[in-house]
Amino acid sequence: MCGITGLFDTREQRLPDRGRLHRMNESQHHRGPDEGDLHLQPGLGLGHRRLSIIDLATGQQPIFNADRSVALVFNGEIYNYQALMAELQAAGHVFRTKSDSETIIHAWQQWGEDCVQHLRGMFAFAIHDSRRQCLFMARDRMGVKPMHYALLPDGWLLFGSELKSLLAHGGMARDLDPCAVEEYFALGYAAEPRTVFKAAKKLAPGHCLLWTRGAGSEPQPRAYWDVRFTLDNPIAQADAEAELRERLMESVRLRMISEVPLGAFLSGGVDSSAVVATMAAARPEPVVTCSMGFDDPRFNEVEFAQMVADRYRTDHHVDTVASDDFALIDTLARLYDEPFADSSAIPTYRVSQLARQHVTVALSGDGGDETFGGYRRYRLHLMEEGLRSKLPYGLRKPLFGTLGAIYPKLDWAPRFLRAKTTFEGLARHAVQAYFHSVSILRGPMRQALFSPAFQRELGGYQAFEVFERHGAQAQTRDPLALIQYLDYKTYLVGDINTKVDRASMAHSLEVREPLMDHHLIEWLATLPSSLKIRGQEGKFLLKKAMEPLLPHDVLYRPKMGFAVPLARWFRGPLKQRVRDSLLGDRLLSTGWFQREYLAHLVDAHQSGQHDYSAPIWTLMMFDSFLRQVVDAPDSIGLPVPAATVEGRAA
Repeated sequence: MCGITGLFDTREQRLPDRGRLHRMNESQHHRGPDEGDLHLQPGLGLGHRRLSIIDLATGQQPIFNADRSVALVFNGEIYNYQALMAELQAAGHVFRTKSDSETIIHAWQQWGEDCVQHLRGMFAFAIHDSRRQCLFMARDRMGVKPMHYALLPDGWLLFGSELKSLLAHGGMARDLDPCAVEEYFALGYAAEPRTVFKAAKKLAPGHCLLWTRGAGSEPQPRAYWDVRFTLDNPIAQADAEAELRERLMESVRLRMISEVPLGAFLSGGVDSSAVVATMAAARPEPVVTCSMGFDDPRFNEVEFAQMVADRYRTDHHVDTVASDDFALIDTLARLYDEPFADSSAIPTYRVSQLARQHVTVALSGDGGDETFGGYRRYRLHLMEEGLRSKLPYGLRKPLFGTLGAIYPKLDWAPRFLRAKTTFEGLARHAVQAYFHSVSILRGPMRQALFSPAFQRELGGYQAFEVFERHGAQAQTRDPLALIQYLDYKTYLVGDINTKVDRASMAHSLEVREPLMDHHLIEWLATLPSSLKIRGQEGKFLLKKAMEPLLPHDVLYRPKMGFAVPLARWFRGPLKQRVRDSLLGDRLLSTGWFQREYLAHLVDAHQSGQHDYSAPIWTLMMFDSFLRQVVDAPDSIGLPVPAATVEGRAA
């Protein structure tokens, strides 16, 4: 596990600036505190920060082939590297180390761009081939590990694990992308391939990119993998349960290969509990487990985590997030480099901090909700789809559109009376309805929030286009499979994986993801959706498979989530900070927001009239981003260029 960065001259073979490359590399010191190294040659600079996990003695990077014509920097883990190494040795390749990174070098020499098809794991890497005069970048199938890049006007290509490494170069423009801002206020993040900066992009999951020096036009990323929901596996339920346990064991065993202390996150939910139970069966030593509790009982799951810890006699560690633990707001803005609105980043940061005190590698249950069908919104969507299928769109749109418009927003009421969102969803097509259901600020709210000047900058662009693009590629009409696919492409990578990567790597902790193994996901995509959601029971197959291994109360209790008490914070200890943030000069000086609507959000929430905690948090994190990233010198002391947001003073 590491941080990687680099410079590639796409036009000539100019020698990179060592000082710039050093700053880029050191900006990611937290990702690899054990070792760091640079490599420079005409047309190329590579930087690497190492967190030593496998082959502690000889796994340093950048790593080269025998004649040094191929160089690699790599972030992640290749879980099948031992089998891959044996296959490549049988083909005549000679290895100098026992590291998984060297297998990528030889895989490139053996298969070229198709090397990614042979890799099983989480990864982002860049390979430079001097003979071919090219740079090849690739990102893992589920987007667990990040890769950012930017092409400068002078022809230098910058790349790195985190945006801060590109910013540290000092030559990349920091103009904000209005379309990314629109996506952020809808979804809570800028969706792949955008970043908040116009000049920078993210390499999308399951994509690779080949840059050939002197080729002229900028190449486009190429998809090398996608999940296809065939739903055509006739397997019996009992056989599916048994096979799931076997596949989960294989996925967990692969992720337990480590030369440093290894443990697991244990939230008390089904996913992390299933991972811990499987780990306990895979080795005789007690599993080190870490849980984060809350001093607010409405969010606290530690008693369920303790049930699992007691059953498997784990070496269990618990810490508590205080109900006033909001000191991380500015830390998070610096950590994520672009606005990021998932407030569960706070407990994720804290549990990573706790885990790093005991282990260097932790397995997690991330991806289980998307993969097995665990979200409550999935069940609601299926119910709505059932209703949508009974009425033609020409009738549904005017009927439920009118009801949605006139029905009040009853945040205070029991859930069964909060029908406004349901009516609005029934007036839409499936993809539109799902986008509407997951949006933080829905379309009318963004219209009210954004100024006419900002809406002109958007030029009609709407964040829904992200879902529309992915929905067209899903190749399934199954209602559950469609929204699982949408989440794989948006929420899982843009929110969950981003949150966990930055929070864990801030503490130099490697987190591994057995429920996102692409072999497991491909198999699950063949199973009928009735094995994932059965009636009102989500994660049906996973729960049935785990019944012999986990307490009933862990499997079949209501889902709590990893939340923080925002609504109470914003009416209590953060009341004044909310006003200062939303109604202060920083947001308003952008010229992008309507002061009257900002005031409405604050007043209506703090009076108890509405629960606007999610929109307020989203705006506060954007304000903090402007202050911590755009307006302020960065963490390694580089000067920030003149303000680049239209309407701000230069």
